[in-house]
Amino acid sequence: MMFIKRITAMVLSIFFMLFISACSPYMDINENEENHEPNEQEATDSPEKTPNSGNNSQPEITAPETELQKKDQSEEVEMLQHAFHQIGYDITINGIYDELTTWAVTDFQLQHEDLMAIGIYDEETKAVLEQYIEDNEMVEPGLGLPFTEETVSTNSGADILANPYDQLALINKEYALPDNYEPEDLVIPNVQFPFTDELPKKQMREVAAIALEEMFQAADEAGLELYAQSGYRSFDRQEAIFAANVSANGEEEANKFSARPGESEHQSGLSMDITSPEVRFKLVVEFGETDEGQWILENAADYGFIIRYPEGKEDITKYQYEPWHLRYVGEKAAKEITENDITLEEYLLYE
Repeated sequence: MMFIKRITAMVLSIFFMLFISACSPYMDINENEENHEPNEQEATDSPEKTPNSGNNSQPEITAPETELQKKDQSEEVEMLQHAFHQIGYDITINGIYDELTTWAVTDFQLQHEDLMAIGIYDEETKAVLEQYIEDNEMVEPGLGLPFTEETVSTNSGADILANPYDQLALINKEYALPDNYEPEDLVIPNVQFPFTDELPKKQMREVAAIALEEMFQAADEAGLELYAQSGYRSFDRQEAIFAANVSANGEEEANKFSARPGESEHQSGLSMDITSPEVRFKLVVEFGETDEGQWILENAADYGFIIRYPEGKEDITKYQYEPWHLRYVGEKAAKEITENDITLEEYLLYE
C-alpha cells in the first residue's frame, strides 16, 4: 500500500513540473521567436509591394506638377520619366527631357483627342497621365507616333524629323518635315488679315493660334495695327513657291530667302508672317522699324513667339533678316531665346 502511494506521489510530482514548464512565459517567447521569425526562403517568397502601396523604401509614382519641356533637367523630369515608364514606355530615366522623352509625351498626346500633340508636358497631359496611374492602365507605345531610330534624309541632304509635332522642332536647311506631314489641329486665329479670302495660309496650329490672338489683342490695346499675312503652307504649296523663286532668281539666291519644300517652318503650322498698314501690308525689312515692328521685338516673347530670323544671325539661320517672320515656341523658350539674343538653333543645339 505504501509502495502504491509513493508511486502515485512521484507521478503527480512529475505531472506538476511538466504543467509548470508548459505555462512558463519564457517558453512562449522562445516558441514565438522560433515560429514567427521568417527564414531566408520566406523572405524571398514574400510579395513585393508596388510603388503605390505605401512602401516607404520606394518612391511613389506620381505625375509632376510643373510644366516641362525639351532641354529641362530636374527631379520633376525624372518623376515624369518614372510615370511614363509605369504606364508602358521603355524610356531612359535620367532626369533630362530629351528626344526620347519628347517622343513619349507626343505619342501619349496623339493617342488622346482632347490633348494637343506638342511634346510639352502641360496641365492637360498631367490630368490624363494621373488617371492612367490611378487606374493602373497601360499604353501601347508608338500607336500615336511610331518610334524610329533610323534617320532618313531628303534629296538635298536634310534629316527628316521623326517628330514633326514637337512644338520645339528645329526646321531649317538641315532638318526637314516629312513630305506627308499635315497638322491635324489647324485653325484660323481670330485676328486681322489684309485679305478676306478663306485661304489655307490663314491657318495655324491651335496652340499657336491662341497665343497669336492674345498678342494681337495686346497690340490693339497699345494702339497698334498688326495684321497676319501668311501662316500654314502645305508641302505642295511650298514646293511651288520655291520653284517660282528659283526660276526668277536662281537656286543659290532663292535659297537665301525661300525654303525648299519640307524645310519651311510654315509647314509646321507654328509660324505666321505679320505686317502693318505702314508698310502697305508687305513683308519687308522696313517693318522692323515701324512702331508695330518695335513692339513685336520687345513683347513677342511674352506670348511665346520669337523673331525666327533675327538681324546679325544670318550665318546661323542661313536666312536673311526677316522681322516679320514669327515662330511659336512657347513662353519659356521664347523668353530664354530673346533675353540671351540667340536663335532657335543655338537654343536647341548648343549649351
